[in-house]
Amino acid sequence: MAKLVGTEEHKSLPAELTEIGKSSRLSFRSHDSSFRRNVSVGSSRDAINEEFIQEWAKIERLPTYQRSRVFLFDEYSGGTITDVKGKRMIDASMLEPLDRHLFIEKLIKQIEQDNLCLLQKLRNRVDKVGLKLPAVEVKYKNLFVEAECKVVDGKPLPTLWNSLKSSTSVISKLMGSQPQEAKLAILRDVSGIIKPGRMTLLLGPPGCGKTSLLLALSGNLDKSLKIQGDIEYNGYKLKEFIPQKTSAYISQQDLHIPEMTVRETIDFSARCQGVGSRAETMIEVCRREKQEGIIPDPDIDAYMKILGLDICADIIVGDAMRRGVSGGQKKRLTTGEMIVGPTKALFMDEITNGLDSSTAFQIVSCIQQLVHITNATALIALLQPAPETFDLFDDIILMAEGKIVYHGPRDCVLQFFEDCGFRCPSRKGVADFLQEVISRKDQQQYWFCEDPYSYVSADLFHDKWRTSSIGVVLHEEVSRPHAKTQGDEDAICFSKFSLPKWKLFKACLSREFLLMKRNSFVYVFKLSQLVVVSLIAMTVFLRTRMRIDMLHANYYLGALFYGLIILLVDGFPEVSMTIMRLPVFFKQRDLCFYPAWAYAISATILKVPLSILAAFLWTVLTYYTIGYTPEAGRFFRQLLLLSGVHFSSISLFRFFAAFFRTMVTATFASVILIMFVFIFSGFVIPRPSMPGWLKWGFWVAPLTYGEIGLAVNEFLAPRWEKISPSNATLGQEILQSRGLQFDDYYYWISVGALFGFSLLANVGYTLALSLLKAPGTSAAIISREKLSQLQGLRDPGEDANSTTSSKSSGPRNDAELDALISSEFEQVLLILLWSQEMRERGFSEKKLQLLDGITGAFRPGVLTALMGISGAGKTTLLDVLAGRKTSGTIEGEIRIGGYPKFQDTFARISGYCEQTDIHSPQITVEESLIFSAWLRLPDNVDSKTKTFYRISFTMCAQEFINEVLEIIELDEVKDSLVGIPGVGGLSTEQRKRLTIAVELVANPSIIFMDEPTTGLDARAAAIVMRAVKNVVVTGRTVVCTIHQPSIDIFEAFDENIPGVPKIRHNYNPATWMLEVTSASAEIELGIDFAEFYRNSVAYQKNEELVRQLSTPSPSSKDLHFDSRFSRSVWDQYKACLWKQHLSYWRSPSYNLVRLIFATLSSLIFGLLFWKQGKSIENQQSLFTIFGSMFSGVIFLGINNCSNVLPYVATERTVVYRERFAGMYCSWAYSFAQVSVELPYLFSVALIFTVITYPMIGYYSSAYKVFWYFYAMFCTLLYFNYMGMMLVALTPNYQLASIISSAFYSMFNLFSGFLIPQPHIPKWWLWLYYICPTSWTLNGLLSSQYGDIQQGITVFGKPTTVASFVEDYFGFRHDQLGIVAVVLILFPLTFASLFAYFIGKLNFQRR
Repeated sequence: MAKLVGTEEHKSLPAELTEIGKSSRLSFRSHDSSFRRNVSVGSSRDAINEEFIQEWAKIERLPTYQRSRVFLFDEYSGGTITDVKGKRMIDASMLEPLDRHLFIEKLIKQIEQDNLCLLQKLRNRVDKVGLKLPAVEVKYKNLFVEAECKVVDGKPLPTLWNSLKSSTSVISKLMGSQPQEAKLAILRDVSGIIKPGRMTLLLGPPGCGKTSLLLALSGNLDKSLKIQGDIEYNGYKLKEFIPQKTSAYISQQDLHIPEMTVRETIDFSARCQGVGSRAETMIEVCRREKQEGIIPDPDIDAYMKILGLDICADIIVGDAMRRGVSGGQKKRLTTGEMIVGPTKALFMDEITNGLDSSTAFQIVSCIQQLVHITNATALIALLQPAPETFDLFDDIILMAEGKIVYHGPRDCVLQFFEDCGFRCPSRKGVADFLQEVISRKDQQQYWFCEDPYSYVSADLFHDKWRTSSIGVVLHEEVSRPHAKTQGDEDAICFSKFSLPKWKLFKACLSREFLLMKRNSFVYVFKLSQLVVVSLIAMTVFLRTRMRIDMLHANYYLGALFYGLIILLVDGFPEVSMTIMRLPVFFKQRDLCFYPAWAYAISATILKVPLSILAAFLWTVLTYYTIGYTPEAGRFFRQLLLLSGVHFSSISLFRFFAAFFRTMVTATFASVILIMFVFIFSGFVIPRPSMPGWLKWGFWVAPLTYGEIGLAVNEFLAPRWEKISPSNATLGQEILQSRGLQFDDYYYWISVGALFGFSLLANVGYTLALSLLKAPGTSAAIISREKLSQLQGLRDPGEDANSTTSSKSSGPRNDAELDALISSEFEQVLLILLWSQEMRERGFSEKKLQLLDGITGAFRPGVLTALMGISGAGKTTLLDVLAGRKTSGTIEGEIRIGGYPKFQDTFARISGYCEQTDIHSPQITVEESLIFSAWLRLPDNVDSKTKTFYRISFTMCAQEFINEVLEIIELDEVKDSLVGIPGVGGLSTEQRKRLTIAVELVANPSIIFMDEPTTGLDARAAAIVMRAVKNVVVTGRTVVCTIHQPSIDIFEAFDENIPGVPKIRHNYNPATWMLEVTSASAEIELGIDFAEFYRNSVAYQKNEELVRQLSTPSPSSKDLHFDSRFSRSVWDQYKACLWKQHLSYWRSPSYNLVRLIFATLSSLIFGLLFWKQGKSIENQQSLFTIFGSMFSGVIFLGINNCSNVLPYVATERTVVYRERFAGMYCSWAYSFAQVSVELPYLFSVALIFTVITYPMIGYYSSAYKVFWYFYAMFCTLLYFNYMGMMLVALTPNYQLASIISSAFYSMFNLFSGFLIPQPHIPKWWLWLYYICPTSWTLNGLLSSQYGDIQQGITVFGKPTTVASFVEDYFGFRHDQLGIVAVVLILFPLTFASLFAYFIGKLNFQRR
């Protein structure tokens, strides 16, 4: 940003300057912050003593470059800043952490007050030598942005049918059919200038184009959007330089790696972004100071050279399932991550969401000081700027409907709208007024002219602004060419990366190593799992049971092949681990943090030792116990080959993850890959048995070379050189029977081929990361009706005079609303135990007290604000009161209506709007409300409020739902899918309104709202609070935590903390309150506000109120319900099934993909095993057919299990919220989830049967066809339900994926294919019988061939097919009845376990 200083290239100054301006609570270590100490800064030019002058003379004799790194530092005799012994000369890069801490403590007494002074000192030092800081002027002219949408009839939902039609659009285009597409304008002819040294605020309602404008100006607009017009930085067009390095775009989406701490995240950003040209600026400052004899302030000289303040806590960022920093802290981290770099222009998108108003003011104030003093450029979009925050800006850009309706000085904006006939009331925030005056529904109230009011559209405002004096002057400035100077060029970055690529590679490598250590549990778990599997395998293929003959050679081959499969599948979790990191990678790649190859190569290099270790563990444990050739050379050759297999496996899976970029499609492609290499490797079907036109698959499958290498290494050993009756060695005969008759040197060809595949996959991985864009940016779909509204073809029917004040509150609940309910709590404490990791980081205490003696009462008909700075414990208190806290020790008493709180009863009468917006992504807005009302409104709601929903379900209070949709203003998007945040669906503010609506539609008596207006603009926030106020009027008890209330919102609350001093005119009372009660204010005034409150009259009145309300009135009675839930279990099941049905039908990435997979895999199996079903001549023929059955069972099962994992994991977070709300019991949801899978699994089994049965050529018998279908259907059921069970049993999808691979290994080994049941050791027979795949293969093979008496030759001896099946595999045709029963028991067991675990286990930590 400002070219001030330079020192180590991997450090950066703006982070320090920004963080200095934040309050002590902005520090992530506020409890340990040195900034709270009341010490004086005592450094001035007048106090320079003789010692200092002598030391400074030494510095001046140094070369300029060294002088820019050296400063005079106070030498302390003690551990405090008061014991100064003298000055010493020191290199900034060599300063110890303790010394750095003492210096900053000395330099900054109180960050709120001294930040401006410090920045002015920094600027004065630069000005003294006459050095002009580079600045960036951003100019945009006639800017248009358009998006292409596909037009559909009906609701624009991505159903399976719509997706199938969309996938065939390419064929339609080739046949001459024109697709129905439309172009929607996002930005329409916008022009303006963002000037350096001025703060510009971007305002506008959601959807007006603010984010698109910020993205366009910062050069980050998606390539799929069509952009026209000119954008210039200092006269340079975007194509002439690197805008991502010249400017910084701070997104409203907080994308960070959850395993990294805040410090590590910012440090990595600093290492990648570097210091830009600040080093050269610092050298030039030092040179000019020496020429002119200027001696700088020693403290400022030191501060300009110290880069890397200890300001970030060692707390991981976290995610939805992992506790980390709060939402507000995460938002600050998003800002700090970008401004830590050397950019000169800032484009910030809603950076204060989730922050309290005081903190938001301090952050914006700090940015203002940076902009004004360092001549930076800033365009900041805010949703709810408080008046004092609004006053920090110099210019205002107001947008509506893709156009700019005002762009000019802040001081002139009110006059402009008065000229248009609209006046802002005296107690109205200007920002709120600006966003409401352009709204059709809110505009009329500000009309003050005598003429009759008529709606003024955005186009009219735009035209009036263009013809105003402000608009004319701006147009002239935009049209005037920029005169380029050398300083202008210095401010522009022409290189894509800030540092040498080698340093960027080292930064990526160190971060990758850090993440491996942070995820060490995953890798240790995988290796432990590998050890367990190897122990099982070596005792199954035990050497004492293996002989050197033709029969047991098949078992040796099975053991070798099993080892290959295990190491191949061990790389499968790499798919999920890579995809989880892709959003952060794409963000940092697009912002030019590092080249894609640096990220790819670092990930590749660090996985090499893991591959070697995995192969080493497997080989060491299995080689001699299984009984392979006891030669050291062959041992190490097997180790090398298995290392290559494992490395090629993780490389291929990583490439697929980067290429397909979404979990479902990457999993689909990965399973296809496994299936391909599995069946073409030469073990399931020998190469001679493959159709001639498919033999190319043998040579392109990586597992083929593993099979060749291992087989050659083992069977060309001396012990296999016995001469067989066919006059060939035993080893050669074995290899020939399997189509693996290759010479010894093919081992090295195999090794080379495996590492060649690895190299090719990693090159593809790097190219995919370099060239592909982030997913979720495909063309949108829009209904024809909505398109007509947007294009103005018909009147949307809005009533300009409509208000929400007359809306009813909906149907009253029954027993719980017979009396008004109050909530009291007394001496509530919450104590958490520190984790071992936190104690290792220096936290010696074992417990942390979050709440301390909280006493209060919430009364019916009163809207109460719960306020405080970020981290004050607001959400914690709500979690405790609402019964949502899952960890810690809670002490104290909570009463409802004077009676002790009982959570099951309380859940029925309360609602909780969480801070995080968690909803089912594939459900529409209206359906989300219907689902909530259906399950939470009681059965005895007046029948007049019920309606029939046209799908055989009786829905509750449809009229009430429509009213809530109108009140919260969601009626226009009621048919839109909720979607996934950051990917698609509703916007942030729409998602927040939906969270509120879902609770309001349940008509609760007590409502807790955790920051309900976060993410909303001022107008939307006011709408929400009006709706909440309407609910309060009916006698409900409502409690809200709130961060940035406007004056209007704040005055909607009836109670707040008493004793607040009188505030300045037009100042937000919430901000003022937080400022005067801040920790720094307490230190400055010497007052403990908590203690002051305890001694106040207000506290005594509250204590008396609590005592009164804690005693129930004589006429009241404790609430009691016959059931914990409002609906019967059957109704709960129907509601859940209804929602799951809609969600599944709209999830083509899950359901359509698995149907396509079933079709493709069936065709592959049918072609590969074409007409071999009846061609049984010897044991190898039956082995081949058995291999086709085994492959179909394993791969269709694995695909279904792998795909269901992420889907159920996503829904589980929704289930946690809905279960806490008392909507349904876990069994109702679980069996609805189980039931909704049935038609899709039935379809998959039917597709597989219809395609493969005739193509492979099995016997034409209805009995045999039914058994074939039944066995596959049961197989799909138990694989799918097993995946659900693993998700319910594990805390996250990654761990479930890893454990599932262990199940796949066992299902593979004990299926009866690699080693048949008669030859499995007795101590492992129990595992064979509980392995479901063994029963599936038993049913398939027995039903097809258990009654076939055709004669065949087996190992040179004649027998029948039925006898061989029974003798060799242990499958008896007369036991098919037992097999049928067991096959249906497995899915029932897994489904029951899923239901049990989803109800008993809760991995969400609150």
